[in-house]
Amino acid sequence: MTDALFLDDVTFAWPGRGGFALSCPSFRVGAGESVLLLGASGSGKSTLLSLVCGIVAADRGQVRVGDTDLGSLRPGARDRFRAERIGVIFQQFNLLPYASVADNILLPLRFAPERRRQAGDAQAEARRLVRALGLPPAALHQRAGTLSVGQQQRVAVARALIGRPPLIVADEPTSALDAATQDGFLGLLFDQSAAAGSSLLMVSHDERVAPRFDRVVRIENVVTRQGQAA
Repeated sequence: MTDALFLDDVTFAWPGRGGFALSCPSFRVGAGESVLLLGASGSGKSTLLSLVCGIVAADRGQVRVGDTDLGSLRPGARDRFRAERIGVIFQQFNLLPYASVADNILLPLRFAPERRRQAGDAQAEARRLVRALGLPPAALHQRAGTLSVGQQQRVAVARALIGRPPLIVADEPTSALDAATQDGFLGLLFDQSAAAGSSLLMVSHDERVAPRFDRVVRIENVVTRQGQAA
């Protein structure tokens, strides 16, 4: 079976960033696998995620998501591919604060026809995800900006999961949580990713979350860098 994600002999340098460059000889996430990528601030985690999501293109080498080499796509096509095939959970959630919870969850489907078809009855799927993630049904009609941080986090997960994208990428989603809340959140994330049949790649600096994952990789074991990174 094809890996959900595979990087081979990848190099990338940010222009005008003090000579920062990143090199990744090899990295993979298997189909259905959960992988934690551990690294301190400045170790290159955000740059690597930008490459994985096709936000930037590698200078050399291959970044493959499923059967697709992102380097073969033009920027607009990479954006469309990301919308269809990758669910992203941002560190700051990136919700639309004045839009309803339902509108935030359904937003990716506006840009991803295949994912919209996969969701079926999108409104019903949004309601199912809200229930599964422990939010009250009435939350669907609330403005996202009125929710607590923990509730917004769950909305961000629902938005990433709707339409069952093959790969979920999570950028430090537990950084603001205490241990008990963190554990509950990760349980929900793992349960729903498994139900969707999605592979999960999460980056974090927090060693406490490591036991939950199929595999833990330290970024210094897959990436070499020069200069300073995010």
